[in-house]
Amino acid sequence: MAKVTLEQWRMFQAVVEYGGFSQAAEAVHKSQSSINHAVHKLQESLGIALLEVRGRKAELTDAGRVLLNRAGGLLNEAEALESVAESLAAGTEAQLRLAVDVLFDYDALFTAVERFAEVYPHTRLEIRETVLSGGEELLLQQEVDFILSARAPQGFVGEPLTRVKFLPVAHPDHPLHHLGRPVNREDLKATRQIVMRDSALKNRQDAGWLGSDERITVTNVHTSIDLIERGLGFAWLPEPRIRDSLSADRLLPLHTEEPWERDVMVYLFFADRDCAGPAANMLLSALRESLPPLD
Repeated sequence: MAKVTLEQWRMFQAVVEYGGFSQAAEAVHKSQSSINHAVHKLQESLGIALLEVRGRKAELTDAGRVLLNRAGGLLNEAEALESVAESLAAGTEAQLRLAVDVLFDYDALFTAVERFAEVYPHTRLEIRETVLSGGEELLLQQEVDFILSARAPQGFVGEPLTRVKFLPVAHPDHPLHHLGRPVNREDLKATRQIVMRDSALKNRQDAGWLGSDERITVTNVHTSIDLIERGLGFAWLPEPRIRDSLSADRLLPLHTEEPWERDVMVYLFFADRDCAGPAANMLLSALRESLPPLD
């Protein structure tokens, strides 16, 4: 067991911070005798002098200076621990687990997370990126508290959050951009397609147009973008994830014969809506506010 208490360290710190025992007593609203006793007991327990009283002012010894620095970190940790306990006592969640489909607008997500972290700094947030039915699987296995997904798990009703536009894109120098006519289905079938693998471990489900004879399958949207920017194929990609590439002309939407742009609705699904506490509700409120309103 520790020989000294946090309160003794606090009194020692106050004496140094305010320049004396009487000044510390007034600042922390304690009697001077109680502060004298705490500091005396602290030095006695440690077997070392921490302060030297010169006139009416208490000054640090060399040993006191070293220990005060360490005590400051200890007291900060204790205050943080008490803050966490207060949050938990108020019903704040200790941890939130969120699964996000990679098609989602990450700028909106990060804006919401930034606001959330300011209000609930002690709630741990775990974000798992998923593709296709990956979020659905995590929700059904109770590995996450809620998901942002375009796919509805069986038996769940979701809240519509935002529409995501998918664009067929390729590098500006890709042959599909230089046919001299709109791209048709046969052109795409003869061209390498970059596709995303379902992140679910069981019952994987392919989705979208998969008609190309040649494919490269990846598990990360950034890898897909990098491959297409190198001219290695085409793909339908979520517009929020390729804004920078489009504005920098590293990717260009295909001029297709058929209107092959498509919108996908992203929904919020809860594992158990009644279990959502103040931290979850604040995060989701910030997320809704960071997204453009639905038409």
